[in-house]
Amino acid sequence: MHSSFDALAPVLAHARTGAELLVVAAGRLGSDLLDELRADGFTVAGTSGAPARAPEDGRLWLLTSGSTGRPKRIGHTLSSLTTVSGPLPARRWLCPYSPGTYAWWQVVTLALGTPGQDLVVVDPADLDGWVDAGVEYGVTAASGTPTFWRRTIMADRERLAEVPLEQITVGGEPVDQAVLDQLRDVFPEARISWIYASSEVGASIVVHDGRAGFPVEWLERRVEGRPVLGVEDGELVVSSPHHGAGLAGAVRTGDAVVIEDGRVLITGRLDSDEINVGGAKVSAGVVRDVLHSHPKVAWAHVRGRRSPLVGSLVVADVVLDSGAVDDPATEAELGRWCRERLPEPGVPRRIRLLAAIPAKETLKSDV
Repeated sequence: MHSSFDALAPVLAHARTGAELLVVAAGRLGSDLLDELRADGFTVAGTSGAPARAPEDGRLWLLTSGSTGRPKRIGHTLSSLTTVSGPLPARRWLCPYSPGTYAWWQVVTLALGTPGQDLVVVDPADLDGWVDAGVEYGVTAASGTPTFWRRTIMADRERLAEVPLEQITVGGEPVDQAVLDQLRDVFPEARISWIYASSEVGASIVVHDGRAGFPVEWLERRVEGRPVLGVEDGELVVSSPHHGAGLAGAVRTGDAVVIEDGRVLITGRLDSDEINVGGAKVSAGVVRDVLHSHPKVAWAHVRGRRSPLVGSLVVADVVLDSGAVDDPATEAELGRWCRERLPEPGVPRRIRLLAAIPAKETLKSDV
């Protein structure tokens, strides 16, 4: 599909008929993926030469974001994707996600399956205009990644405050305290929630208390109909009733966690979060969160760079808040900020200042 709006018609057809369906944004459908889908028996709308096979009744397929490699297909149904139950206050939701992603399906199934939930769709390619659309159409609820919210606050903070938001949801990337606090400053009366969800384990964690992380008491808590959360070797493990097909039991998510002050904080992907600096283990996510806590920083990305002496060094890319243009932070100032809050191995040895927050169609940082 070329747009979220056009994708709603086949979704409605699936809801009515149960026809097997995979929705994918046109920009993601490269030749390799097209060949793969055809080889697996999919008929790809708008193309020719697709082989036939018997469809699996009621099956919905999602493509993972591909942030850790080639996108994978995860099998779901409308039932496993519809994770919100019970009455909700009437709201008008903004859906800025790419068609067919898990987050897109979450908002779309909410609008389809729950009375009083309207939908305003904005395509990722047209995101620069979403704030004006939010004001014009009276959007009262919006879901987006931390990168999405940081970019919007940086570009259009005053206009953003005119959107009548009552519910703000943040997810898709590690959610730190800084972005929650920034949203609270703009929308002091809104309910601000962060959510952990994925194509594999569904919507597994929802937190409404305005704090990053979730209470450590939630680990191994067993409540009927809810996921069971665990930590093994610093990795989040989830047993979920909303998991994709073939993923029963405990699923290792690949996400790194740390436990601080009674909260379980998700810091990033396990394969990229740990940086070995001369034998000391440094969490890139922890360093990133320290940079995000600086009042002049809008966004930061932290990674390891190879070093012949110590294995790796910590380096960072930073985008300064547009409001700090008259008194911008310097690399030296940010270095001091980190040294006061981090052990020596975690202090970035190089900080590169970027002009804009990078992002891709998944609304995540393009790094």
